[in-house]
Amino acid sequence: MRLLPALAATLLMSSPLLAHAAGPDSQTASGHADILVKSDHSWNGVAYQHYPATPPQLTVLRLTIPPHTALPWHIHPVPNAGYVLAGQLTIQDRATGKEQTFHTGEAFTESVNDPHRGVSGNEQTVLILTYSGTKGTPTSVPLKGEKTEY
Repeated sequence: MRLLPALAATLLMSSPLLAHAAGPDSQTASGHADILVKSDHSWNGVAYQHYPATPPQLTVLRLTIPPHTALPWHIHPVPNAGYVLAGQLTIQDRATGKEQTFHTGEAFTESVNDPHRGVSGNEQTVLILTYSGTKGTPTSVPLKGEKTEY
């Protein structure tokens, strides 16, 4: 009689519908997360302010910058963070002259409403940028007389 429940369980688990749901060799487990950056201020030490009361709109960009290139001076009206997939990026603050370089595998937080620019190194720089804005708000605004950042 004990064989019957075991047989029923085996038949139930071998059902194509159940096997497809999780995959034949899958298991349930949590993933591993590495926090790349978590901050209440930008790379240059300026604290982030409150968010607008309107619904958020997230934007994720992949930005490729040729070697030896300085992006135009610009501001970001919303908080954002970046991750260097390849190359390096030096962020320069226009008002203070402060700069910091981030290399492949490093994350950074960008400033809000502070004029700055990014400068690539000897090789192409590839970034993933995540903006936390609102509908209709640009992610980057060039300073007067400058080209757009992207």
